[in-house]
Amino acid sequence: MKKNLLLSLLALAWMILPSESQAQKKGEPLYQAPLGIASYTFRNHWEHGVEKTLDIIQEMGFKEFEGGAPQGVEPAAFKRMLADRGISIPSTGAGFEQIESDPQAVADRAKALGAKYVMCAWIPHQRGQFSKGDADRAIKAFNEGGKVLKENGITFKYHVHGYEFQPYENGTLFDYLVQNTDPEYVSLQMDVMWTHFGGGDPAGLLKKYGDRWVSLHLKDFKKGAPKDKTGLTGPENDVPLGEGELDFPAILREANKIGIKHMFIEDESEHEIEALPKSIAYLKSLRY
Repeated sequence: MKKNLLLSLLALAWMILPSESQAQKKGEPLYQAPLGIASYTFRNHWEHGVEKTLDIIQEMGFKEFEGGAPQGVEPAAFKRMLADRGISIPSTGAGFEQIESDPQAVADRAKALGAKYVMCAWIPHQRGQFSKGDADRAIKAFNEGGKVLKENGITFKYHVHGYEFQPYENGTLFDYLVQNTDPEYVSLQMDVMWTHFGGGDPAGLLKKYGDRWVSLHLKDFKKGAPKDKTGLTGPENDVPLGEGELDFPAILREANKIGIKHMFIEDESEHEIEALPKSIAYLKSLRY
């Protein structure tokens, strides 16, 4: 009897001990991707000098850039400017109408930048009234445009913006979008703040849709500020990472589980130069 009890206790202890991989991760950083920045963060800087702005980005330690060449700069030249500073362009963006009408031109621009992903961040609709008809238009455009991009060696991804969480049947119009786009041609980028703003659960949705997600936009939302399903809010509600409502440890743990390799900080405040170092320090402070 005592022997059986001892064996049972030993078996239980073995079950609750951390696995070798878990033990190895203890103390490691939660943020495991190269440090990335979204172009929109520096929207107020390009006019003061492209190379001057890129120097700021380099000095902050960013290694990946998501976006296109600023106005007046050729994509190949912009790619060289970034490469000279040790920064790559894994991902760029395109407007919905561009994806819908001329995806080959979108692919050509992406290839000139050296990008492997093209992101679309907005589906046309009446503010606050995203509908099934809007979703159906997007499904057709994304499936067809994504196919052309794949034929050019590029992955298309839709950037979630929060208005897609309108209720629909047993879920939301976001669920409807995901279920009716072809995984071969359409991947997803989660903007964690806009997902939260629209009523979605970032960590839960990462888990639910797994490898459909290929990248993240990281930004935080001011505690207690009002939320809705417009996908629009003022810059005053964008705060440094770790100072707002989002649960970044949970988000990053789930992102790591599903293998997301590209995460871009996007600061939409009007104080990005002061906010970015705080966001970077916060990310670096997070540990398993």
